[in-house]
Amino acid sequence: MFRMWGKLLKDNKTVKDTTVSIGDYRLTRTQMVFQALDEICRAFDLSKPIWLDANIREFRRRNRTRFGQDHFIEQIDFDYLEIQILEE
Repeated sequence: MFRMWGKLLKDNKTVKDTTVSIGDYRLTRTQMVFQALDEICRAFDLSKPIWLDANIREFRRRNRTRFGQDHFIEQIDFDYLEIQILEE
């Protein structure tokens, strides 16, 4: 089971968090990551963040990354959105 944890942080405190599970293994890992991120953004009522090269490198290395104000088109009321793949 593929699981991703998403959380909104403000002043180094978790404001909201959710976990998304995807059991459709016909999808590639990348497709599962984007589908889970879509579900997390829908749960938090956010637009999708923009992936920068630094996010891609960090996600490949650590299975986690953060999206701040620079990654969103609209104004956000938190410091960053962090996503992390939980053990598969």
